[in-house]
Amino acid sequence: MEIQITEKKDNPLLNRTEVTFVISHPKGQTPKRNEVKDALANLLGAKKEMIIINNMDTTFGKPETYGYAKIYKTVEDARKVEPVHIQKRNHIYVEKKKEEGGE
Repeated sequence: MEIQITEKKDNPLLNRTEVTFVISHPKGQTPKRNEVKDALANLLGAKKEMIIINNMDTTFGKPETYGYAKIYKTVEDARKVEPVHIQKRNHIYVEKKKEEGGE
């Protein structure tokens, strides 16, 4: 698996860096999100838990996967901005506790 960053853009308003990438995997299957997070963390010098992979698309019959990821400054920043299904997919979701109300 070889990963290449095709675009990198800072987004100071949301405290994140946005990257698009291409993964070449000629002798294997489409890599798992966890493997891609490890590779991006090593390549960009970021912590794995700060990386949110939005999507990864593989064209049928081609050993290439195209993807989009965001690297946040803190996990809390990611939780404020990202939808719940993306948080669950990237294993950062924390269920909010319901407040107990009296009658």
